[in-house]
Amino acid sequence: EVLARKLGVSRGSVWHSVRALERAGLRIYRVRGRGYRLHQALSLLDPTLIRRFLGQHGARYTVEVLASTVSTNTLALEHARSDGASGTVIAAEWQTAGRGRLGRPWHAAVAGALTFSVVWRFQHGIASLTGLSPAVGVALMRALHKLGVADAALKWPNDLVRRGCKLGGILIEMQGDALGPTCAVIGVGLNVRLSPAVRRHIDQPTTDLETACGRTVDRNEALGCILIELASVLEVFERAGFAALRAEWQRHHAWQDRMVTVTLPDGRKETGVAHGIDDQGALLVAASGGMRRYHSGEVSLRLVPADRTGIQA
Repeated sequence: EVLARKLGVSRGSVWHSVRALERAGLRIYRVRGRGYRLHQALSLLDPTLIRRFLGQHGARYTVEVLASTVSTNTLALEHARSDGASGTVIAAEWQTAGRGRLGRPWHAAVAGALTFSVVWRFQHGIASLTGLSPAVGVALMRALHKLGVADAALKWPNDLVRRGCKLGGILIEMQGDALGPTCAVIGVGLNVRLSPAVRRHIDQPTTDLETACGRTVDRNEALGCILIELASVLEVFERAGFAALRAEWQRHHAWQDRMVTVTLPDGRKETGVAHGIDDQGALLVAASGGMRRYHSGEVSLRLVPADRTGIQA
């Protein structure tokens, strides 16, 4: 009744709104005669706090926080097409149609993840930016370690994992000419707090930042930390390419020297031992016919189960 009175709506409208929040992944308690209560407090994004965590790096970015959007990458691509400035960050509390690689949906509760996209302009052509996704992975590893996730790892081509469970992902989309310049939209999704309702929609083992850190995470601090490391890595990448970051990526490779199966666009499967990636970000797999290179595209990668290799996973 108090909520309805303060908002100038009916009690039925409050009830319908609470149901909508539950469908969006929030856990809400009901107490008859007393109302509703969130299971846990939310860490909402605030551009002022994000700039505070960015400190001296704040001049590199313009941060926009939206309550809701279809997809931050979609908005960032529109911004890029309209000659939007490099360093523009679009973050959202809720994406109605968030997407990952291969068109897969990205599931997250309201304020339960970091879902943001960064517009970054390069003078180079698209062909020279083939290692951008793993370079962004290096930046995220640095940030996660600073936030207290020492055992985070990278799964080629664009996943962040911890102990075999997905923690987040990267989606790169580009616009530009073969000779340059090029505008990249760097999309990142990072699970911060996964509710049971969200987990039911995900078809693979997942984890979140708060589980990994063992504490409540301020999403403003986490985003600021990621953006600082991203700017540092992109500066190196533009100057020296992914080759300068490759060794660091290799140290975080989750499936180094493990037996994997690569599914090709035509459905064929090839099996071999993963040996990391080359200077262009292509996956190296030692197979019976020699070393093979795979570029991300529509390729899918899976670990071969231990019972088929004789190796304990």
